[in-house]
Amino acid sequence: MFIVEETIAGTETGTETARIPTQRGESLMDAAVRYTEERHWDVFPGTWLEAVDGVPRCSCGEPACPLPGAHAAREDWATQATGSATAARRLWSAQPTASVLLPTGRTFDALDVPETSGFLALARMERMGLTLGPVTCTPDGRMRFFVLPGAAAKIPELVRKLGWPLASLGLVVLGEGAYVAAPPTRYGSRGAVQWACRPTPANRWLPDAEELISPLAYACGRDNRR
Repeated sequence: MFIVEETIAGTETGTETARIPTQRGESLMDAAVRYTEERHWDVFPGTWLEAVDGVPRCSCGEPACPLPGAHAAREDWATQATGSATAARRLWSAQPTASVLLPTGRTFDALDVPETSGFLALARMERMGLTLGPVTCTPDGRMRFFVLPGAAAKIPELVRKLGWPLASLGLVVLGEGAYVAAPPTRYGSRGAVQWACRPTPANRWLPDAEELISPLAYACGRDNRR
């Protein structure tokens, strides 16, 4: 059974610092360390939110940043990514409010689809009895299904065999050279990344993209016809 956690609304009143949504529950550092220890995922710190004239802005300095506080802060982010819990503690000690980002193409790839398609696919997968890996929901309306690395090379041909034009599905494969934001990272005041399917011991072994592509392609194709 999949779940979606309640989105924590940003604070709208008070001092300038209060206007930046308060991190609640698990800290970003604790989450980053847990991902390295429990899942052996590489992590790296991204941008964070700063108060500018009482408004939360991305630390990158771009007023119209599309992913405020939730993208890579450095061009060489791939060299900063680490699977060491000790290194993760050191990185987030330097900037405790930095977003938690996970590079794809290493221990997992991610199949990125529109949220409406993703929930339709989740329901279909549940009926089919498929074993899922972790799945995230992002505040900008996307869902990311974690699968074994190598999906980027397989998906175009798999989708073609199913009779769908990949470009029309709104499905993106995030592999080597890309990354995803992990809970509890926030996208500005829009909310936090959440787990639709949490990482658990039961889904430690990730599915192959081939196992999920049929219900995902069907859901994306159906959703796009509406």
